[in-house]
Amino acid sequence: MSGPDNVRHPGWADGVEGGPERLYVVTAGRSSSSAPVVLDLVTLIVSRGRPERATQPEHTAILRMCASPLSVAEISAYMGLPASTVTVLLADLVHGGHVEARAPVPVAQLPDVELLEAVMHGLRKL
Repeated sequence: MSGPDNVRHPGWADGVEGGPERLYVVTAGRSSSSAPVVLDLVTLIVSRGRPERATQPEHTAILRMCASPLSVAEISAYMGLPASTVTVLLADLVHGGHVEARAPVPVAQLPDVELLEAVMHGLRKL
């Protein structure tokens, strides 16, 4: 899957992304959201609507790129922002009802070997 193009904001030097001052401004000085939202790197995020005019540019970028579900880690990578900063932004969007956070699809568990053997023996008896 290829990522969204042109998500990095103009004027940000490659690898610098505006430095810590920019991150402070993006999150309004917060290190966590006021709303208790549990997000980890594999939580899937999907947009529930379109960005509004007064939406912060980073929120707008997230809403546009999450038309299809993306993990927090993918959003962080595409935006060139630390996961902690993206988590604050996402918590704001979840709290506002703009995005939905979903647990990733669980990995299928291996079937019980004894059960499979019992089914196989039962089929052979038919």
